[in-house]
Amino acid sequence: MSYAQYYSEEHLLAYPIEYIAGIDLYNAGEYHAAHDAWEERWMGPVDADEKLFLQAMIQSAVAFHHLQIGRPGAARRMYLRAKEKFARLNHPVFMSLDLTDYQAQLDRSLSWLLSVPDPRQLEQPEIEPPVIRLIGIKNVRE
Repeated sequence: MSYAQYYSEEHLLAYPIEYIAGIDLYNAGEYHAAHDAWEERWMGPVDADEKLFLQAMIQSAVAFHHLQIGRPGAARRMYLRAKEKFARLNHPVFMSLDLTDYQAQLDRSLSWLLSVPDPRQLEQPEIEPPVIRLIGIKNVRE
């Protein structure tokens, strides 16, 4: 799969490699590896908004990783933590990611985890994880 489906050459120049690598890994279904890439950036000297954004992205990736290994309770906790951080960030677009769209995709994929008190009671439905596609570079770090 070509990166051009998800971001442009401009994005490659504008953003840290860890962010871009995380996008590639996430879109390939390598959620734990995406977490590792974003965490490397998150642990460095970044501003408060980027730190919060990266933490939300990490937690959303970890939610899918937990589903891959059969831990729906842990997936639900990570999903709720990611949602809380996106709400605190309060940006419609950040680092060229349309957060309104991304969160809608997350909700379509993971809201079933909230339908009962204990998601281990449910059989996991077929889910379509979000696809991260960056939008025009003019929205850099809004």
